[in-house]
Amino acid sequence: MFFRSFFDENLAQMSYLVGCQRTGEAIVMDPARDIAPYERVAKQEGLTIIAAAETHIHADYLSGAREIAERFAAKLYLSDEGDKNWKYEYVAPYAHSLLKDRDTFNIGRIEFEVMHTPGHTPESISFILTDHGSGSTAPMGVFTGDFVFVGDVGRPDLLEKAVGIANTAKIGASQMYQSIQRFKELPDFLQVWPAHGAGSACGKSLGAVPMSTIGYEKINNWAFTTKDEQEFIDTLLSGQPEPPRYFAMMKKLNKEGPALTDNRPIKQLEHASELTDYMQDAVLLDTRHAQLFGTEHYAGSINIPFNSSFTNWAGWILDYDTDIVLLAPQADIENIRRSLSSIGLDQIIAFMEPQVALADTSNLESYEEISVAELRALLTDSSYQVIDVRNQSEWDGGRIKGTTHHMLGTLKDQLQALPKDKQYVVHCRSGARSAIAASIMQANGIKDVKNVKGGYLAWTKEKYPVIK
Repeated sequence: MFFRSFFDENLAQMSYLVGCQRTGEAIVMDPARDIAPYERVAKQEGLTIIAAAETHIHADYLSGAREIAERFAAKLYLSDEGDKNWKYEYVAPYAHSLLKDRDTFNIGRIEFEVMHTPGHTPESISFILTDHGSGSTAPMGVFTGDFVFVGDVGRPDLLEKAVGIANTAKIGASQMYQSIQRFKELPDFLQVWPAHGAGSACGKSLGAVPMSTIGYEKINNWAFTTKDEQEFIDTLLSGQPEPPRYFAMMKKLNKEGPALTDNRPIKQLEHASELTDYMQDAVLLDTRHAQLFGTEHYAGSINIPFNSSFTNWAGWILDYDTDIVLLAPQADIENIRRSLSSIGLDQIIAFMEPQVALADTSNLESYEEISVAELRALLTDSSYQVIDVRNQSEWDGGRIKGTTHHMLGTLKDQLQALPKDKQYVVHCRSGARSAIAASIMQANGIKDVKNVKGGYLAWTKEKYPVIK
């Protein structure tokens, strides 16, 4: 058997290529939208991708299952569990099999048995793998999707918080508890292959180790050691991070069927004056480092630096019905497009090299960075309002007296309610998120903004007072 895992650092997402070396057939488990890595490795190994499978309708990234079905005439293996609200709607034109608990199917001599594991979502399933090609009759491992992670389990509150389906969080948590009791009955030696690692918003304390075993999780995973169901429910639902705003769109698109990717070249703009043609209907997205942006940027642009958190904040901040013009080096354009495409932000209509935009000196602006010592002095000045853009759990864990809380992902929707007669200072944990916040505020007409270097960490390092 051939086995290869793939990790998307931007989404903390795991997918897998599994092949039967006897027959040369392969399947991709929980594929990302960019299917080129699977195709490349399959070709290197002499395998033909004949199928794709999903553990559930994903909320945090756009699935590549339809792309694989289209590209390779592959068969789709998808869940048929859950109620009518959680059925795949795009599969009719493709070869497919809709799966129930205990169903089995084969890729070559590799068997996959379906286990219904609701909790994260009603339709969630896991796949137990047995490699008969090696002569084994015992299973090797289980693809758990967003059900069991290393050190944690999937959150059950996304349907309620992200999709807006009321009163589903506690039901999901109870289902998760029951699914775990059944999961415990599987052999301890089975490997656990999850769909996410540390950094994913699909859980609150995911481990950075890419895989585990059922036996190890029984000993070390809090969800396996908690005996009381109500205690389990309370623990699971408490302290979950805010679900990114784009999660609702991902559920919708993955259910209805993601659009096929379009890799046609993106138009390059060569004169700064061309940007004025796009200002009314498009967002100007500058992907440079925050320090460069803060020093000098094109007026009206927002800044999301192209780093490991880029995709997450793009999903929080950008609208799916607004075109995007990138201000980024040409060498980065395809990687940026791939990152945005992974969550369905396909509407990039043009790009411009940053230095070209900066040549128009009549349309440039900047914001000031201040130290925590300067912040401390400004807290007594009633003309300033200090905004903390950290997550709710961070705010609850400790905050600076005199600040107000507007989490970065929801800040844009709250700008109209901010007093018009104030000057603003923004801070976060380290200064990175507040830099994005400063750009959003300036792009929306609040020009007098300062960003705190080092943020809350620098404040506490100086042993300045906090409220807890």
